[in-house]
Amino acid sequence: MSNERELTAAQRMIGDFSPKIVELTDQILFGDVWERKELSPRDRSFITVSSLITSGNTEQLGFHLSRAKENGISEEELKEVITHLAFYAGWPKAMSAIMVAKDQFSKGK
Repeated sequence: MSNERELTAAQRMIGDFSPKIVELTDQILFGDVWERKELSPRDRSFITVSSLITSGNTEQLGFHLSRAKENGISEEELKEVITHLAFYAGWPKAMSAIMVAKDQFSKGK
């Protein structure tokens, strides 16, 4: 593999441990699904963040909150998504998500 800067997030996290998962992540998920023209990257980020929150899967939420910001979603919009989902997905999931968001957003300040 080349230097750290050229590695994808998946390669940095698990490249040596599970090359096939990295390949599927980089080529299929981010190389195909995320690049389809039927939805904008911004829309895909809203969907992904919402899905992670509603399912309670906060381990990848920090990464996707950051990606959502790169795709043009503001921190205020993301906080509002979490607040809105509190009443549909459940308060504990929203509280867990808002703590991830607080941590993620404070890193950039």
